Amino acid sequence: MGEKKQKEELKKRVYQVFIIGACVLFVVLMILSGMGSHWLTMFTVVKPGDTVVIDYTMYDAAGNPVMTSSQQAYTHAAEKGRDIIISRQLSMTAGRNLTSTIFPVMIYTSTGGWTTQYALFSTEYDAINRQLVGMRTGEQKRIAIPNSSIEQEWSAAQLANNSVDINDIKTGDFFALGVSNDPYGMKSNNSTTYTRMGEITRKTNESVVVDLGYPAVDISVVSINAKT
Repeated sequence: MGEKKQKEELKKRVYQVFIIGACVLFVVLMILSGMGSHWLTMFTVVKPGDTVVIDYTMYDAAGNPVMTSSQQAYTHAAEKGRDIIISRQLSMTAGRNLTSTIFPVMIYTSTGGWTTQYALFSTEYDAINRQLVGMRTGEQKRIAIPNSSIEQEWSAAQLANNSVDINDIKTGDFFALGVSNDPYGMKSNNSTTYTRMGEITRKTNESVVVDLGYPAVDISVVSINAKT
């Protein structure tokens, strides 16, 4: 009788565990159903040819954010009293390098609203793109930009021609310059010009040196559209 009773107790416990497991599975399925198909993206990784949308934040040499598409990064910078450029999210094809030297991005200005006028350089675009394959939705990564320093020297006369007094600017200030895929056409006003913010790294009475490079970027994968 003792052995029979033990078997009955064991069956009862197994049955209880089965019922609990079924209930848990039902709850999980209900939650996943409420999420629609979005839960499937948790298991999707970026492959070459996929279209990937990312949030990104570019940083200067001192580690301060310069521009961002992330609302969280923008709010954090604003709380610290820092000016930061607001950009749209980036959409790029994984594994496909940029074929031009500049990729124009949408930024917001108080005077023009959302305009396609800010320049990302191909070194930055390609550095981001190379890191996408294997990432998942929601995954974050910090990327170092190779050969990020891009210096230009501007004389006092050149600054004056652009309505800037060299005495009004100092080392550490950020300075807006126009850049183009075609520097020769730019001189004759025959090419599209995009804005780029650079930091004044050196200054004399005769000229300033502006570094247009951003050495680091944080990215976060927003969505993955698999190649069909």
